[in-house]
Amino acid sequence: MHLFAVPDLPEIGPGDDLAALISERVDLRPDDVVCVASTVVSKAEGRTADLADFPAGPRAREIADRLADLTGDEKDPRFAQAVLEESVDLLMEAPFLLTETRFGHVGVNAGIDRSNVPGGDLLLLPERPGESAERIRAGLSGADAPTGVDTPAATATDTPAVLVTDTCGRPFRHGQRGVAIGWAGIPASRDWRGETDRDGRELGVTVENVIDELAAAANLVAGEGAGGTPVVVIREFDFGDHAGSDNHFREIEGDFVRQALREWDFDG
Repeated sequence: MHLFAVPDLPEIGPGDDLAALISERVDLRPDDVVCVASTVVSKAEGRTADLADFPAGPRAREIADRLADLTGDEKDPRFAQAVLEESVDLLMEAPFLLTETRFGHVGVNAGIDRSNVPGGDLLLLPERPGESAERIRAGLSGADAPTGVDTPAATATDTPAVLVTDTCGRPFRHGQRGVAIGWAGIPASRDWRGETDRDGRELGVTVENVIDELAAAANLVAGEGAGGTPVVVIREFDFGDHAGSDNHFREIEGDFVRQALREWDFDG
């Protein structure tokens, strides 16, 4: 497979048609995977906000004061309030905020961005990035936009798949890498269980998270900071003859790291 960035995309604003902007700049193939950074999806969906939109409550002020004591830097309690409102679970509140978003993604500060946000202080993640991916895919196919992920309009095999990507850190590794937070037209994972290795032994546990791997590859091409290009096309990726599923975010019952975090308190 090979990857390339979609060139010359303009600054994205509320209401912009990302599918049309992409289609105008590249001739897509049916088996392409189009990776779209969540930043431009959020901008098109009007997910910019001001700190003034989040008057701080007692919990947010408490969190901000504790982080300020730990770091020696003043923390805006309105930002803590924004994180709380964008989250359904607060896994850690010190030495940073690790949260679960409404759609199941676990990351720092609910994925809220404070850089490259024209017209606001904050850029929030898309509310439902799976539906965002479906809408973009429908636009690429020329179909009507779907009303929800359970009734996608873009189901034809001749329509490129779409990933909505973000960057975040991960346990036990330094730095950030690309991840998928929404997807359409491709299974989230491919299941090798029941297949055999080179020695004929049956695989019992191997499930490959394909959309995260593709998102990480796309992030190498997209770049970061001021020089980033927010849309990358992956061409000639072959899913192969494997079982697939949309299992992506780990269920709490089997997430032993999350369970351990709930019993842990930072005392630094």
